[in-house]
Amino acid sequence: MTDHASSLSGLRGKLISQAALAPYTWFRVGGAADLLFLPADEADLAAGLSRWAPDAPVRVLGVGSNTIVRDGGIDGLTVRLVGTYWGQIDQVSDTELFVRAGALDLSVARTAAKKGIAGLSFLSGIPGSLGGGVRTNAGCYGRELRDCLVRIDGLTRSGESVSFQGELEELGLPPVQFGYRHSDFAEDVIITGLTLRGTGRADPAVLQEEILAHQARRAETQPIREKTGGSTFANPDPPGEPGARSSWKLVEAAGCRGLRVGGAQVSEKHCNFLINTGEATAADIEALGELVRARVLEQSGVHLRWEIRRIGRLQEA
Repeated sequence: MTDHASSLSGLRGKLISQAALAPYTWFRVGGAADLLFLPADEADLAAGLSRWAPDAPVRVLGVGSNTIVRDGGIDGLTVRLVGTYWGQIDQVSDTELFVRAGALDLSVARTAAKKGIAGLSFLSGIPGSLGGGVRTNAGCYGRELRDCLVRIDGLTRSGESVSFQGELEELGLPPVQFGYRHSDFAEDVIITGLTLRGTGRADPAVLQEEILAHQARRAETQPIREKTGGSTFANPDPPGEPGARSSWKLVEAAGCRGLRVGGAQVSEKHCNFLINTGEATAADIEALGELVRARVLEQSGVHLRWEIRRIGRLQEA
């Protein structure tokens, strides 16, 4: 790894060897990154990617909201698009925003409300940043990111700039296919920016009230003040379909509310959330999730799909 790291000398962003990652994840667990790269901007990221050995791994961590970093840490290069530059949000038309990949969903919702752009308040109910959310087609309250995407910009593993069209209109760009809580983005594409379109214009005060209502609902129904990563399992069926099944109901029916493995627990408040009670390891949280999946499968015959990413190496015994 030392030879690979030396290839990145002279970049404008920050490089940290053996960087502890637990403080950057919402679960507050996980090992270290062999090499952590905090690029200054797209050009800096492109330069780093172009110099990085083709056979050496690259991972993007984001703000760590929907991720379990395993206890053995992450090999290769870990990229985090965080900071003032990567959190930029700019209005590009009466109903459109350009947002960089590190912008928090809540910040985008608040900016849209302030500028009177309707149809983006749902983002206030999604934990994390836009770059990670678009890969999983994150959504809530009846809307998903694919409903408002116009364009997605990114970089390939080699540092080449690429752009994709969203679901709203033909732009002569390669299409991205979105489904319920997934997309077909190639693994070697790092998303750097998105153009979002709202549904029209509205009174900023009304939109701000929508956000406050979403925030109050989250606080009432979800363990948002705990060390958690958001919804653990995708619903087996998209909400709104006839007979749609909810993951939390299946978890509860399997008797898993409050279930523990080590320092990890299924939330008593919302049983599609796993929480770190204070002393959990990443292995505890992942093992608890697998135990829940096994019990749901035995009780209902449903294979729950992880919505939370699990990345990195298992801790050696």
